[in-house]
Amino acid sequence: MIATGMAHVTVDPIALARVDARHAILQAAREHGAVYGANTGVGANRHESAGAASDHGLRLLRSHCAGVGPVEDAVTARAAMTVRLNQILAGGSGVSRRIAEALATAVRDGAVPTLHPWGAIGTADLSALAELGLTLAGERPWRNGPGPTTRIDATDALPMISSSALTVATAAIALIDVQTQLRASIVVAALSFLALRGNPEAYNPIVHQARAHPQQAKVAATLHALVTGCGPAVRIQDPFGLRVVPQVTAPAIHAARELNGVLTAELNAAVENPLVTDDGVLHHGQFHTATLATALDSMRGAFLPVLSLSSARLGLLMRPDLTGLRAFLASGPPGSSGLMISEYVVQDLLTQIRVGMQPTAAGTLSISLGLEEHASFATQGARSLRTMTELAPMMLAAELVAAVRALRMAPGRLTSGLALQAFELADKSMDPDEDDRPLGTSLERAAALLPQLADL
Repeated sequence: MIATGMAHVTVDPIALARVDARHAILQAAREHGAVYGANTGVGANRHESAGAASDHGLRLLRSHCAGVGPVEDAVTARAAMTVRLNQILAGGSGVSRRIAEALATAVRDGAVPTLHPWGAIGTADLSALAELGLTLAGERPWRNGPGPTTRIDATDALPMISSSALTVATAAIALIDVQTQLRASIVVAALSFLALRGNPEAYNPIVHQARAHPQQAKVAATLHALVTGCGPAVRIQDPFGLRVVPQVTAPAIHAARELNGVLTAELNAAVENPLVTDDGVLHHGQFHTATLATALDSMRGAFLPVLSLSSARLGLLMRPDLTGLRAFLASGPPGSSGLMISEYVVQDLLTQIRVGMQPTAAGTLSISLGLEEHASFATQGARSLRTMTELAPMMLAAELVAAVRALRMAPGRLTSGLALQAFELADKSMDPDEDDRPLGTSLERAAALLPQLADL
């Protein structure tokens, strides 16, 4: 991954030649008429002529650089630079070649700008990208690394910030985490199934062929393989937490695939306004990220039930009538609380997620003297998805810790194959002492294991 320094960047000379050619077209258009942002103001000032002011570009960047809020982490900042570079190389911005080359150098050398996210509503990350532009111009220091500096002209400023690169980067990183967490959740669910002596009929391929929603049969087949060899079922029908894992997980996997497609399009798109083509300059509304906002809302809406179902399985693992073990999987003297507090942790996190579950695409606004009266709020959707992925590991970890403890207490319920591998991996990482004690270390270790479980 480029953002983490695990992959390197090379720039296609053909793409740079296209950047050069489109910049010349933008310059020519600016000389012969009004071009938004190049020789005019922006927003409600679009009819104001900027004339021949030599500092027009820098003034535009300075005015759009709010510079407030939390600082984006280095990986997200580098991801945003990478997205912006790839979009610029698509050739629609009209930015000068030296901007593309400076940005490529920064990405290649590991330089990191200081980016504050506040000031974006899904119609370009104006404030954060203005910070990036001013950093490239040498007016703001690089946060880390030997970053380059270059000249910013009047035709460079708006093309530099006319993108939702930070939003796309945030969403892409969150999506990678979602995909990992979804794969891990299936493995964790299988361990809970074994600990609870579930009925494997619910995962029978014949059942899922009867209603072939996208991904459902595949999830069921994975679960069926994981629990093959389990002992005889103790219930004719299990609680929903075990029975409906394929039905609940499949929509999230489908939503992740859809979001991946949308992000791929955004990463490779020329979305700048105005758009510079071989035939001239076109003013448009491509900056509006409604498709991305909708895909993010769908992803969040589909991921939440996966997490709430995990919390339901955790509750099942606490019940002696279902496990045949002590309440809360307690060990030690009578009255021991076992894993009781883990349910409180999970419900706290789940509620934090639910609080932010309003569809962001439903928002409305009116800004810039009322001339910009709609936005997608994809930015807020990306941030919300990132928050979900930051909280989700501890929720899945709580279920994992409980499933492993139950299987330690009843090892005869284990099967062979990947389920056994998953159990052994988790078992080795957790403290063997199951008497009442703080659970934080076990939960943190279990959360750290999720990527390995996802790769089994």
